[in-house]
Parts: sequence; structure tokens; C-alpha cells
Amino acid sequence: MLALLSRADEMMNSNSQSMVQSRETGTLGKLMVLLDLVTHADAPLRFTEILALAGQPRGTLHRQLSHLVEEGLLELDGDGRYAPGLRLLDFAARSWARNEFRLIAEPHLADLQQATGETVHLGVLRGQSIIYLDKVDGRQPVRMYSQIGNASPCYCTGVGKAALSLLPADLLADLLAGLNFTRFTASTHLSAESLLAEIREITDQGFAFDREEHEAGIRCVAAPLWSQDRAFIGGISITGPAYRLSMELLRQWSVPVQLAAGRIMDDMRIRLGPRR
Repeated sequence: MLALLSRADEMMNSNSQSMVQSRETGTLGKLMVLLDLVTHADAPLRFTEILALAGQPRGTLHRQLSHLVEEGLLELDGDGRYAPGLRLLDFAARSWARNEFRLIAEPHLADLQQATGETVHLGVLRGQSIIYLDKVDGRQPVRMYSQIGNASPCYCTGVGKAALSLLPADLLADLLAGLNFTRFTASTHLSAESLLAEIREITDQGFAFDREEHEAGIRCVAAPLWSQDRAFIGGISITGPAYRLSMELLRQWSVPVQLAAGRIMDDMRIRLGPRR
């Protein structure tokens, strides 16, 4: 149980408690906490495990979980474990299919994948995480954590650090102050100071690297991406195995990834600009 809880916390960017505290008022907020806990866990969670993570009264928690099961948002298996419900898949599929940013970026992601042969990602910054909106697998797919809809910590991913480089100084300072750094690999940033130093470099050069910081053996180069009103802040990346993607090659690919990001933003301004 301890190992499962530890991994669940890690998937929530070591921030489960602050997430619970930030939403502890209001029925909807409490329900969202439960959905987050269950959907981000590596395996289905038992009631006692959710109780330990959510910090809610036993009776209240039982009622809320029952409501989520009745609505199809969670499922309860024969062993008394809670898992994401099929209704969430329907919501996710509809959201993904209709997402304008993804549709605009889609042909440019495909072009970038064709040019490099490696996996290409599109992600958006949400809180302290990067949410992957799209992924185009390379010609030789490599098993990695990133999947459409998955969340990854912003401080140890190329797209995440590229997105952070776009934030105003005050918002960046607030975000860094609230980060709980978790070591995923020997290269992971473990302090706000070291991360901030790299973000300054990214701001100057216009692109970011993931030097095996989230997953051992996986590297990427990423470029920031934003909408005109800054409602969308994220990035795109070229990702692959370290044995194939040397740092020299990634530096060369910083040019095409920045050009692709520029083309996506140009299309966003044309298609999502003010409508008369």
C-alpha cells in the first residue's frame, strides 16, 4: 500500500496535499479531487487508499465515490477498487476531437515528424503540469510515459520548461515557490534556483532540452508556443531515445522545432484571431 500511495503522489507531482487543500471547499471541488486521485494512480485504488490521500470524512467520501460511480465517471471492480469510468473516455474523446489548438497544430506536427523521424508532442501548461494534447509517434516508436491526456511535471520536461520561459516574472516566481521537486532521474532539477537558471537560458535562446530529466534514456528539444492572448501557453517537442538523439543532433533540431512552432502560431493568429 505504501508503495502505491508513494507512486500516486509522484504522479500528482508530489502535490496531492496542496491540491486537496486548494479545493477543499465545495462539492464540485471535492469530486474533482477524487477524480484526479483515481485517474492519476498507476493502478485502481481501494477506499482506504483514497481516504488516506483525500483527507475527507469517511462518510462523505463514500457518498461522493458512490455518486461518481453512478454517473459512470468511476468504476468499482469486484475487489472493491476504484478506476476511471468509461464516461471519462467519452468526454476525453470529444474534447480531443474538437480542440482547436490541436487541429491547427496537427499538420505541422506531422511535417515535423516526417522531417525528423522521431516522436513529436504538443502540450499545454496547466498549473504545475504539462498536459499532452497530441502525440505523433516516430518511425521507430519508443515506449515512454507521454500519452495524449497524460500530465507531466513542468520542471523536468522540455515542453514544460519551454512553457515556463513564457511566464511573467511574478507568475513564474509564484509557480516555482509552490513546486515540490521529485527526483525522477539523476538529471532532474531539485531546486527552484537551478530550474530558474535554465529557464533564463531558454528565454534567451528560444528552445529547451530535456536531458533525460523525466525518463532515463529519453531526450527532447522543445520550443515554446502561445496564443495571442496568452490563454494557451505550451510547446512542441521532438523526442526520442538518448542513444539516437545526441545533444549535438538536438541542437541542430532546435531550428526546425522553432520554425514549426512559429508556423503553428501564425495559423493560430489567422484562424483564432478576433472575429467580426
